[in-house]
Amino acid sequence: MDAVTEAQTPRMDAIRAAQPLAGRKVLIIVENLPLPFDRRVWHECRTLTAAGAQVCVICPTGKGYEKAYEEIDDVHIYRHRLPLDASGAVGYLAEYGAALWHEMRLAIKIARKHGFDTIQGCNPPDLIFLVALPFKLFGKCYIFDHHDINPELYEAKFNKRGFFWKLMVLFEKLTFKSAKVVISTNNSYRDIAMTRGGKKPEDVFVVRSGPDLTRLHVLPSNDTWRNGRKYMVGYVGVMGEQEGLDLLLESAKDMVHTRGIDVQFVLVGGGPALADLQEIAADMGLQDHVTFTGRAPDQDLFEVLSTADVCVNPDRVNPMNDKSTMNKILEYMAFSKPIVQFEVAEGRFSAQDASLYAVPNDTKDMADKIAQLLEDPDKCAQMGQFGRARVEAELNWDHQVDTLVKAYQRAAS
Repeated sequence: MDAVTEAQTPRMDAIRAAQPLAGRKVLIIVENLPLPFDRRVWHECRTLTAAGAQVCVICPTGKGYEKAYEEIDDVHIYRHRLPLDASGAVGYLAEYGAALWHEMRLAIKIARKHGFDTIQGCNPPDLIFLVALPFKLFGKCYIFDHHDINPELYEAKFNKRGFFWKLMVLFEKLTFKSAKVVISTNNSYRDIAMTRGGKKPEDVFVVRSGPDLTRLHVLPSNDTWRNGRKYMVGYVGVMGEQEGLDLLLESAKDMVHTRGIDVQFVLVGGGPALADLQEIAADMGLQDHVTFTGRAPDQDLFEVLSTADVCVNPDRVNPMNDKSTMNKILEYMAFSKPIVQFEVAEGRFSAQDASLYAVPNDTKDMADKIAQLLEDPDKCAQMGQFGRARVEAELNWDHQVDTLVKAYQRAAS
């Protein structure tokens, strides 16, 4: 199966012809990932430029994205350095303080060099409104692109509330109050914008993080990733504490050492917990059964997803993950892969019959579900076909284009 062609993106073609945002000048600020590595924000940038807007971006540097400035696909990207991955209150204070300084510095530079009428802030953290506030005094509009629910994210990371959790709640309220329009990644986030955020329904737009099928390429299977084993399970995503990868390793241990299943797990992604996870895998005697690629280029990512028999999402079931849409689920579906994940509301909405759902946080049940699929290739093929069809019909990025444009038109009204 090959990538979807440009002729199959009618909404993008339509805005490219109509130029509904001609003359608009947009500044997008994203703190936690560089562009164009952040797929969601990059899809937004390409859509806005196709619609006729000028787009500038402020983001951090990252591996492979070290240039302070470059122009890609007519998008002006300004990058800044940040301290290493933060941990603890002092670390986060250093990271957020440095980010705000660079974002304000670069926003002033971009205002002078390019100009802008709209700022789009992409969380986390819920602090980018502080950069937008001075510009609002000069008539600039602020749009909040709601990627993460930060009070729930804080609680998922640290398993507690307290002073800093209350700060997260305050910053969230101030962010919603500052924004004229909110772009939500799903209906759960839209409900939060209207309840906790007090936004009017007509000011909140659901723009899902759908994959761009013109840029995802299904490749021939590369059995090198299997490490000589019969089966392969794939994972793509951040290596963080809240992603539940320790639970996945427990399931892998059960499958390999207790059940004797000849399976290789290939985990694609980088993050602050990568070294700890590698150590856990070694302690479990899984070093030969689990491959950690680190942050990988698209070629490796596409090969892993094309080769895997089953793909997994082991996110712990908590309020954060229950209400969040995970990009990896939609990417698995785009590659026609059957999925195993724990029972979460938005995960089930996205995948429906493309996934099996394990008992929340139950590693044995997850192992059961993965093993069940590995032994039933016909079921895998059926689930994969369902997922691919759902992405093509409803969830790919082309279906998000009109809503994003409407959000910008609403902000300008």
